[in-house]
Amino acid sequence: MTATADYKTLAERAAKELADATAEEALRWTADTFGDDFIVASNMQDAVLIDLATKVKSDVDVLFLETGYHFPETIGTRDAVEAVYPGVKIVNAQAEQSVAEQDAEYGAKLHDRDPTLCCNLRKVVPLRKTLANYSAWVTGVRRVDAPTRANTPIVTWDDRNGLVKVNPIAPWTDDEFKAYIAEHGILENPLVSIGYLSIGCAPCTARVEPGQDPRSGRWAGQSKTECGLHG
Repeated sequence: MTATADYKTLAERAAKELADATAEEALRWTADTFGDDFIVASNMQDAVLIDLATKVKSDVDVLFLETGYHFPETIGTRDAVEAVYPGVKIVNAQAEQSVAEQDAEYGAKLHDRDPTLCCNLRKVVPLRKTLANYSAWVTGVRRVDAPTRANTPIVTWDDRNGLVKVNPIAPWTDDEFKAYIAEHGILENPLVSIGYLSIGCAPCTARVEPGQDPRSGRWAGQSKTECGLHG
């Protein structure tokens, strides 16, 4: 069997064995299984997943998609993570083209005219290239985030990127998530407190009114609901 086939089989077995695992159990399994060969993804909306991961591996790699379109507050949160968790290594995944180079080839504000292409160039492709260096990645996807994520397993095989995908907080409710932040004093992007409840690139993220779906602030007014990172 190839290494890919081995890991796919491993993921399928773990999906059953860890179906009811706590976040700590899922992350402990990840660290024990992959050692240095995994990375934790974060959009720097908060440091919940990073905090959890550092409890099992203090020097964990953290993937940040540096799209060139982030809010200053998001970059500030990324920098604060490095200060609060000194063992963490931030891996900044960047697109092949700068924003200026992309504008020159595709025209300015591609995100307004073709957000799917823009996400592909600035997020999906850089993600895939970065993940090619690892055998597993950990995400903060939760089932309550969106209908498209309602059946998210704790461990799965990521066929698109060719590695094991671990979603340790998939079962968490919003109340559980907020409670963890409050109880542990977790870093949180300051934009959250003023109504930005699902933070992505600045041009495609809007403030959400009280009572609205948190993800309604992403690509507002368009049919797009996902950037393509999670299927």
